[in-house]
Amino acid sequence: MNANNKSELVAVTEEELQVHKHMVATGKVRVRTVVDTVEHPVRETLVTERVEVRRVPVGREIQHVPEIRSEGDITVIPVVEEVVVVEKRLVLKEELHVRKLVTTEQVEIPVTLRKEKAMIEREEAEHKR
Repeated sequence: MNANNKSELVAVTEEELQVHKHMVATGKVRVRTVVDTVEHPVRETLVTERVEVRRVPVGREIQHVPEIRSEGDITVIPVVEEVVVVEKRLVLKEELHVRKLVTTEQVEIPVTLRKEKAMIEREEAEHKR
């Protein structure tokens, strides 16, 4: 190193900060509820209505749907249904005329027939003497 050029080394440092949090219990709280009951009489008049339904069969043809009507304390509600009336008649729609025609013809057709044969061969066993 040169005597005129003196240099010093200076260390550079840096501080880092890390923050951590954690929970710390500082106390406890207990919550309770208490229910007090007090009976208080209540007076009221209740009205009950019932409906009685009676089915009355009628079974007659009508021209139009009757309206709901009242007869005293009875309300009459008509129940109607449409009914299909079907009439059956025999009608001759057509006839089928069937004639049987018989013809004869001689034909010759080649046919392959197969026939199996069983061939049996016997071999004599060698005898040791």
